Amino acid sequence: MPTTRTYVLVPGAGGSAWYWHRLGPELRRRGHEAIAVELPAADDQAGLRDYADAIVTAAGDHRRVVLVAQSMGGLSAPLTCDRLDAEQIVLVNAMIPAPGETGGDWWTATGQEQARRELDRREGRDPDAPFDPRVMFFHDVPAEVTEQGLTVDPGQSGTPFGEPWPLDGWPDVSTRVLCGRQDRLFPVDFQIRVARERLGVTAETMPGGHLLALSRPAELATLLTA
Repeated sequence: MPTTRTYVLVPGAGGSAWYWHRLGPELRRRGHEAIAVELPAADDQAGLRDYADAIVTAAGDHRRVVLVAQSMGGLSAPLTCDRLDAEQIVLVNAMIPAPGETGGDWWTATGQEQARRELDRREGRDPDAPFDPRVMFFHDVPAEVTEQGLTVDPGQSGTPFGEPWPLDGWPDVSTRVLCGRQDRLFPVDFQIRVARERLGVTAETMPGGHLLALSRPAELATLLTA
C-alpha cells in the first residue's frame, strides 16, 4: 500500500489558505491528506512565533507531516519542527533564512534584487517599472483564478519581516527545494544558488512562475508526492 502522508500547506505573504485551493484536491486524489494553513498576516501584533503557532494548531495531532512552505512561508514553517512530527520540509519558491537574519534583510543578503533586475532585463521588462502582481506573480495563472486571487489577499504586516530568525540553524529534517523555472520574483538560478549556499541542497525545478500551486497544481502535486 502507498504511504499516506499529511501535507501541511503554509502560504506566503498574505497568509491566505485560499492559495492552496487547487493543490489540496490534487494531493487528496493521490491518497494523501492536505491541510491549508491560514496565517495571521494582517495582524501587526503577530510575529513569526505566532505564525508557527497557527501552523501547529492547523496540523493538530497528525503524524508524518510534510511541511510545504511557499515563498515567505520559508521563514515560519521550520519553526514548527520541534513541535510537529515533521518528516520533511518542502520549500516552494521560498525564502531560506539564516540564523539571526531578519526577513527584511534577507533580500539584500541573498542578492534577490540584483537577480530580479537582471532577469527583467533579459526578458525585456523594465526593472524599474511599478510593481504589478499580474506581471510578477500571475503571468502563468489561469485568468479566472487570477481575478479571484487579486481579491482575497488580506495584506501582509511588516512585523515578521523585522524579527531576527530565531533558530541557531536549519532543523534536522529532510528538506527539498522546488523552484519554478519562470519565477520572476525569485529567479530560478538565484534560488538554486541560495539553496546550495544555505542548505547544501540541490534544488529541483519545474515549469511555472512564483505561484505554482495556482498555475500548475497537478504537476506540483506529482513532485511533492514523488
